[in-house]
Amino acid sequence: MTQPESSKSAAAASKPETETHLNVHVLDEQSDVELDMERYWRLATSVLTGEGVTQISELSITFVSADSIAALNEQHMGHEGPTDVLAFPIDEHSSQSPDLAGSPLLLGDVIICPLVAADNCSTNKGSYPGHEGSLTDEIDLLVVHGILHVLGMDHADDSERHQMQERERDHLAEFVGRNL
Repeated sequence: MTQPESSKSAAAASKPETETHLNVHVLDEQSDVELDMERYWRLATSVLTGEGVTQISELSITFVSADSIAALNEQHMGHEGPTDVLAFPIDEHSSQSPDLAGSPLLLGDVIICPLVAADNCSTNKGSYPGHEGSLTDEIDLLVVHGILHVLGMDHADDSERHQMQERERDHLAEFVGRNL
C-alpha cells in the first residue's frame, strides 16, 4: 500500500492506477481537524466497489474549511453558510454509453467540511449501527453519503431517502466491520 502523498498546502492519499481500476484522490485542504486520509481512501474505494463501479474511474474527496464550503454552497446551491457535504457528479455513472465503456469515468467531487461535521456528531449519533457520535463516525457517513450522490442517488422523497439510507448503512456496517 502506498503512503499518503503530501504537499505544502494539503495532505493527500491515493493509490497508483496500476494497482486498481479506481483512482480515488483524498485531499485535506483544511487545518481545523486532523484526519486519517488513508481511512477515507479505503472507505471511498469500498463504496465504489460495493456500488459496482467496474470501469476505470476517478473520484476526488476534498476536506475544506467552513469558509471554503460556505462559498461553494452559495455559488453552486444558492444557500448561505457552511454545510457538511457537497457532491458534484461529472459523468453519468448509470447511463454510460457502450461506446465509452473503455474510457475512464470521471465520477466527480465530494467536498466535506470537518468543522461542520463536528457540530453534527451528536445529532447523528445512532443514525447507523456503530455511529457512536464521534467525528470519525460522522465523516465516514458524509464520505458515503457524498459518493452515493455522485453516483446518482438522492433523497428528495421518502422512497429515495429510505433507499439511500439503507445503502449508507450497508456500506458503513461493512467498512466498520472490516476495520475493527
